[in-house]
Amino acid sequence: MDDTLESILVCTDEVNLSGKETERIGYMLFYALFYIPKYELEGGNKKGDTMEKKTVLYEKHLEANGKMVPFGGYILPVQYETGVIKEHMTVRTGVGMFDVSHMGEIVCKGKDALKNINHLMTNSYDDMYDGQARYTVMCNEFGGVVDDFIVYRVNEEEFFLVPNAANVDKDYAWILDHQIGDVTFENVSDKYGQIALQGPKAKDVMLKLVDPEEIPKKYYSANFNATVAGMKCILSRTGYTGELGYEIYIDKDNAPKMWDILLEKGKEEGVIPCGLGARDTLRLEAGMCLYGHEMTENVSPLETALDIFVKMDKEEFIGKQAMIDTPSNKTRVGLKITGRGIAREDMKVYKGDKLVGETTSGSHLPYMKGAYAMAIVNKDYAELGTEVEVDIRGKRVAAEVIELPFYKRPRKKA
Repeated sequence: MDDTLESILVCTDEVNLSGKETERIGYMLFYALFYIPKYELEGGNKKGDTMEKKTVLYEKHLEANGKMVPFGGYILPVQYETGVIKEHMTVRTGVGMFDVSHMGEIVCKGKDALKNINHLMTNSYDDMYDGQARYTVMCNEFGGVVDDFIVYRVNEEEFFLVPNAANVDKDYAWILDHQIGDVTFENVSDKYGQIALQGPKAKDVMLKLVDPEEIPKKYYSANFNATVAGMKCILSRTGYTGELGYEIYIDKDNAPKMWDILLEKGKEEGVIPCGLGARDTLRLEAGMCLYGHEMTENVSPLETALDIFVKMDKEEFIGKQAMIDTPSNKTRVGLKITGRGIAREDMKVYKGDKLVGETTSGSHLPYMKGAYAMAIVNKDYAELGTEVEVDIRGKRVAAEVIELPFYKRPRKKA
């Protein structure tokens, strides 16, 4: 029985099937329960949508027998033959690689580049060094989240923005509508392929391909002039898994070659390609937010425990006044499901008969060996150890508020 089906059996508790039909039905259930809701929330399946795009690594996924699904306007692998659980655990204990070429890239240049970034984004981009990155959200006038980004400083008059795949066009239009002063923005998403190498052995693989001096030393930093395997690229020490990792931004025509080289040079470390399934369970285990779940245009970043990335002491940013005028009594918490069941997104959270919140993401987490969820709840019920119940398909299931993130990687020199 492959790992996909095992995860289905864990998640549904009472399914008891066997044979090839089991695998087929298990995969269909896994996709229907877990990925169709995400795809719809992230902008897919809307009236008038055109055919989903393919990343530059599409053929590589087919060669590796990836199970392809629509996600955020693209066709991407939900998993490979290894299965979601194996892919997840390989990233936690070894090294895995992901195609993240669907992510967007926007370049901001000009004398007023810094002024624009500070105006558009909630975080502060003062006092940064070249190559440094900061996570942020971009809000609308009502304090809701338009999208979340990683923003890199290239130099004092240039910044490199990385938004979510499904939101690139929306984000770019928003930015152009709200730019100020002497600045230009360019959507360069179609020029890049992007590969994420993640896990405790990621650096061992990188050292075979790049001069050690060119590898970013600090978390959330990048080398914009790196040469990896003889190819020019942007090499950043970032990721969405909670592990040590690197993301390689490369000319789209060179991305397939880089993919093959990483697989070949990483054989000794056991590198394997990983799909959307593992990427999602890894980010959830690490307590990381996902747009369309923990963040929407109707949810303030202050309601989803992203306060550290919202600099209210800045002179101004879009949405600041709304956050001041309409304070919220909600926050994001972690839940350990102590009863029998798996909480997904959009499930009601109760304390006794009182509705106190709603889940935003949830799954069985392979490394943690249990069912966990994140939820936005009334702050009065956010204290660690608070016992609550989640309404899972009409049945109240016990849960406990616990600390986020669920998983923290061992701190070692990298």
